[in-house]
Amino acid sequence: MIVGAIAEEWDRARELLPFFNRMIYSIPGMYGVSLQPGVFQSSLGRGRSVEVDVSGDDLNQIVSAAGAIFGKLRQSIPGAQVRPVPSIELTYPEVRFVPDRNRLKANGLSTQDFGMALDVLMDGAVIGDFKAEGKKKIDLVVKTAESDILTPEELYSAPLATPQGKIVPIFNLARMEQTTGMDQIRHLERKRTVTLQVTPPSDMPLQVAMETIQNDIMPPLRSSGLLDGLDVRLGGAADKLVETAKVLQWNFVLAAVIAYLLMASMFGNFIYPMIIMLTVPLASAGGFLGLRLLQVSLAMIGMPGQAMDILTMLGFVILVGVVVNNAILIVHQALNNFHHNGMDHREAVLESTRSRLRPIYMSAITSICGMLPLVLIPGAGAEMYQGLGSVLLGGLAVSTVFTIFVIPALLIFVIRIEKRKPRKEGAS
Repeated sequence: MIVGAIAEEWDRARELLPFFNRMIYSIPGMYGVSLQPGVFQSSLGRGRSVEVDVSGDDLNQIVSAAGAIFGKLRQSIPGAQVRPVPSIELTYPEVRFVPDRNRLKANGLSTQDFGMALDVLMDGAVIGDFKAEGKKKIDLVVKTAESDILTPEELYSAPLATPQGKIVPIFNLARMEQTTGMDQIRHLERKRTVTLQVTPPSDMPLQVAMETIQNDIMPPLRSSGLLDGLDVRLGGAADKLVETAKVLQWNFVLAAVIAYLLMASMFGNFIYPMIIMLTVPLASAGGFLGLRLLQVSLAMIGMPGQAMDILTMLGFVILVGVVVNNAILIVHQALNNFHHNGMDHREAVLESTRSRLRPIYMSAITSICGMLPLVLIPGAGAEMYQGLGSVLLGGLAVSTVFTIFVIPALLIFVIRIEKRKPRKEGAS
């Protein structure tokens, strides 16, 4: 059963979750989940969730293991919503057609051909598609008349044409078994699979939920032998989070390397760009500080904390190209003062810092004020961009304050190796 509701006041939609939970738990012997779809979510339960896939050959063992994991998840992650797909109950009637491979081979058929034939005799098989100009694509389906086969027994006795031109009944090619199973038949890499969609509490990051499953839940079950012969893996949003996090880590390194090489070509020197790149760790520290302050602020007003999601990690990549601008201004002006204005090393750096102080703070303040609404003003989808805004705000603020102290102090020692360029004749 699926029940849904739409809040008349959009910012109070989350208040419907406890109402549905009370309704679910009031029915004896029933369990369920109460979820609010995400902004870009297209299917139930697949937004902010960790999918635990339990695959194997023995359906009874799969269901037993999935039930044990289900119970452990409810105990180890209080407040988590756990949705089995399909239901972990072997109470639904199921009819299986087990092919006889020798007879299939004798009639020029493979198990894949036999499965396709059964699809045609039942609901039909998609063999292609057709698209008229200016119209939507439609599937081409081959199927029998709906009135021909109504029961599994009729399907078992249905005639099948073989590649050799013979008409052979199904019962000569396979045997029919009547048993019980699940309400769905799901496969992962050709194995029967049960998936547990775990939605952690709003105040628990997805990464923490993944570590709890991997480190606290799975090891005891494996040591007890309950998972022997089964393949248990994490998927869903958790799998995408790990994959994207690895990509963004390399993107962060690549952005830093590209910025360094670009500045090295502009300055014609490898030392000054290295000094400028010291603003990146300062900005990263500020980004983590801004994210932490946001989490504390949200906790004080009773809202779920901001997790380290994909957009938040993207903020650190953006900082690489933003925070180096202030240091570039100081270094570039110091070199101009030394080569073209006749100042000594120390005076060139101090004058560069004094002259660039106003534009540095002007640009930083305008950027910070422009991004404040991302963090402070709530709204639809605010959970998406609050983390990004907090990282950018914290990184800009901390790097701006420390840049005017750290960069000049290091530059005074390094610029001493700089030799003054000879002036051209006639230059004043």
